[in-house]
Amino acid sequence: MKRKWKNPLVTGTVILTLTGLLSRFIGFFYRIFLSNIFGAEGMGIYQLISPVLALSFALTASGIQTAISKYVASETSTHDYRTSFRTLWAGFVMSMALSIGCAFSIYIYADTIASAFLLEPRTAPLLRIIAVSIPMATVHSCINGYFYGIRKTAIPAISQLSEQIFRVGSVYLIYYFCRQHNMTPTISFAVAGLVIGESASMIVSVVAILSRAHSVFPVGSHHPYQQHPSAHTLFNTYRRICSKLLCLAVPLSANRLVINLLQSIEAIYIPNRLMAYGLTSADALGVYGVLTGMSMPLILFPSAVTNSISVLLLPIVSEADESGNQGAVRRAIMTSIRYCLLLGFGCTAMFLLLGRTAGQLMFHSELAGSFILTLSFICPFMYIASTLGSILNGLGKTAQTFLYSIVSLLLRLVFVFFTIPVYGIKGYLWGILASQMLQTLLCTVSALHISRGKSSDVTMGSQAPNSNSSGRSAH
Repeated sequence: MKRKWKNPLVTGTVILTLTGLLSRFIGFFYRIFLSNIFGAEGMGIYQLISPVLALSFALTASGIQTAISKYVASETSTHDYRTSFRTLWAGFVMSMALSIGCAFSIYIYADTIASAFLLEPRTAPLLRIIAVSIPMATVHSCINGYFYGIRKTAIPAISQLSEQIFRVGSVYLIYYFCRQHNMTPTISFAVAGLVIGESASMIVSVVAILSRAHSVFPVGSHHPYQQHPSAHTLFNTYRRICSKLLCLAVPLSANRLVINLLQSIEAIYIPNRLMAYGLTSADALGVYGVLTGMSMPLILFPSAVTNSISVLLLPIVSEADESGNQGAVRRAIMTSIRYCLLLGFGCTAMFLLLGRTAGQLMFHSELAGSFILTLSFICPFMYIASTLGSILNGLGKTAQTFLYSIVSLLLRLVFVFFTIPVYGIKGYLWGILASQMLQTLLCTVSALHISRGKSSDVTMGSQAPNSNSSGRSAH
């Protein structure tokens, strides 16, 4: 039993899961608080800025964070702290340059983005506020990537929790101040809370990485930034690191950018297609707000467990694959499928039994309860797809996971454009279920095929004594 708890996957998952559940618990009741203040239409407008945030993160930080996590993972065995910190620094500089450019672009062209892209001019002032948060998010994303790579999950967990606490606390204080002074709170206050939360998370991450640097490079020792190599040597070192990071980060970022772009089209056109079904603009935004701001957060609440596993599986599976430990890769695949099925079916049963009551008690909305009942069936498929996707990425199969996500999203867009105008929001819910089933099927077949292939390679290798013994002697 003690060995299991010493396993970094187990301990890391426990830390991230507990923090993720607490963070989601706070965020969930925060959603209830916002929905009671701003109503369904206000929540719909608030949710419309999510595509811009997702696209900016995909462009500036997502791929680089994953690349940092992958390439500092070897530090746990090699203790090459200098290379790890240089990897972090190189990734951070590239990511920060992108984020500053992205933030300025969003701030300057907020009106155009709101009208032409989001199809809702009222989001323009919200976009100018969130633009400030983009460089802050980049800072803690890169630092968290480093800590994920070395399996020190406490720092990302504290960072995540700090972001949530400061975001919710600041919005509540702003709301209380407005009430005390007879002012009407607007949805802009909730967006300002995003900036405050990101700044808190950034501060926690920066303090943590500075503390880490001082612990592995104490005063008087060889700190990576106290070295004075020649300019040529330093240039070549960072060029090599940047090239290595970009080789992984560029396709990952491009993949994430395309995926988020399709998701953005999906999110933006749901209210538009609901109006084609016959709803008014206010009613369409209200339905969209209930779905994305009330029902979906409840359905996604248990995914804190699978998200934690997914984040940690990538460096662990990658390291196991590079070291030739294919047994560990296969065990990770089978264990993920087994436990995600158990969790998924358990959550489906719970939402079927309590979903309608939860919608009425928490959000005072029968529509939210109806959405929860329908969405409950996606749980097993969603959890399996997320963990197997992380395993496939760890095995270097990023092109496959990208293709599967694209196929799934394209199927969902078909439902958005062609079934919502006929069947209303039910058509979109059917699309979510169909696309999630398809993506899960593709990821499962691919992961099992790869694991069987690698197992065969290991078996054939063990039957070749000459090559195997020569490999050992060389090692």
